[in-house]
Amino acid sequence: MNPTELRADTPALRDGVYLNFGAHGPSPRYVVDAADEFVRSHEFDAPVRDDPYDAAFDAFDRTRERVADFVGAEADEIALTESTTAGINAVANAIDWASGDAVVRTDLEHPAGTLPWQRLEREGVEVRVVETEDGRVDPDDFAEAVEGATLACFSAVTWTHGTQLPVSELVDIAHDAGALALVDAVQVPGQMPMDVGAWGADAVAAAGHKWLLGLWGGGFLYVDRDVAETLAPRTVGYRSVETPTADPYEFAPGARRFEVGSANPAPHVALGEAIDAIDEVGVDRITERIQELAGRLADGVPEERLRSPATPESGLVTIDVDDPGATVDRLAKEGIVVRALPHPNAIRASVHAVNTADDVDRLLDALAPEWD
Repeated sequence: MNPTELRADTPALRDGVYLNFGAHGPSPRYVVDAADEFVRSHEFDAPVRDDPYDAAFDAFDRTRERVADFVGAEADEIALTESTTAGINAVANAIDWASGDAVVRTDLEHPAGTLPWQRLEREGVEVRVVETEDGRVDPDDFAEAVEGATLACFSAVTWTHGTQLPVSELVDIAHDAGALALVDAVQVPGQMPMDVGAWGADAVAAAGHKWLLGLWGGGFLYVDRDVAETLAPRTVGYRSVETPTADPYEFAPGARRFEVGSANPAPHVALGEAIDAIDEVGVDRITERIQELAGRLADGVPEERLRSPATPESGLVTIDVDDPGATVDRLAKEGIVVRALPHPNAIRASVHAVNTADDVDRLLDALAPEWD
C-alpha cells in the first residue's frame, strides 16, 4: 500500500483539505469495519458459541502483542488504555505521593500532561515547570528542575511547535537525579519510528486516534516491567490482578496492572488494524513524505510568521496569524481543516503522508491574505 491508496481508503479525506491529524486522524474504512465486525461477533455470536469474556480478553491479548511489536516493547510492558490522558493519570495515581514531593514538566505540555499534576499540586505536591523557548528544552534547566523530584513528564514531539525533544537525553537526566521519566508520545506513532527501548523511559503514554488513523478509545501505555512492580494503581479490577477472587489480591505482573475491567475491545481491535495499515505503507516512507510536505508548507510561510522550525521536525507546522479562531473558521468555509492553538497564539496545520502537494498549496493560497 502507498499513501495515495491509504488516502483513497479513508472516506473523510475524499473532499476538502484535511490538515488536523495532530488532533484527530480520520480512519480508513477497514479500520472502522474491524471494530464493527468485532462488536457484531462479540454481541451476536460469542454469548452462545464462545465465552464473551474469553473473546474480549483474546482480542486484548492480540492487540497488546501488536502494539508491543510496533513500539519496541514486550507484551507484558503494554497496558491498553482509553487515551494518552488515561495513561498519564494511571502512572500519576500509582505513585505514593507525599506532601513536599516534586514533579517536573515543561511549559510545552498538552493538558494531558498538565492536569494530573495540577490535581496533585492541590494535595501538596510541588510542580516545577521548565520554561522553554521556541519549542526547545535547555537540558541544564531541566537538570536543575528535576533534582530531588520524584517524576518528570515531557512530550516526545511538542503539540505547540512540532519540535522533537531529546527524549533519551532528558530520560538520562531524570534518572541521574533519581526521578522516573514519563513520556507523552501521542504525536509519534504513525508519523515517525517509535522505539521505547531506545528511549529508556520508565513509562510512555500514547494513543492511536491521531497519526495512526485509529479510533477514539484505542490508547496504550508502556511501562518498564521492573518499574511496574514498584507502582500500585489506585483503580483496580479483574484485569489488574492475578486472581480476581483472591483476598488479598496480587497485581498482575508488568503493565497489565493498569488495565481494569470490561472495557470495550473494539477500539483496540481497530488499533491493531490501523497499525497493520501504517506498517504496510511503511513508517519510514510515511516520515519521509511528511517531511517533504511539511517542508513545502514551511517554505511557503513568511519567516516572521513561522513558529515551528524552518526545517520541520514533524508534520506539525505552527503559523502566526492575527486572529487564529477567525482564521480557522474562514479556512473551514473554504474546505480546509486546521486548528487554533491556545499557545502560542497561532494556527497549526498537521500534515500527514496521505496529504498532497495540492493540499499544501491550497492552504498557502488561502493564508496569503493573512500576511498581504
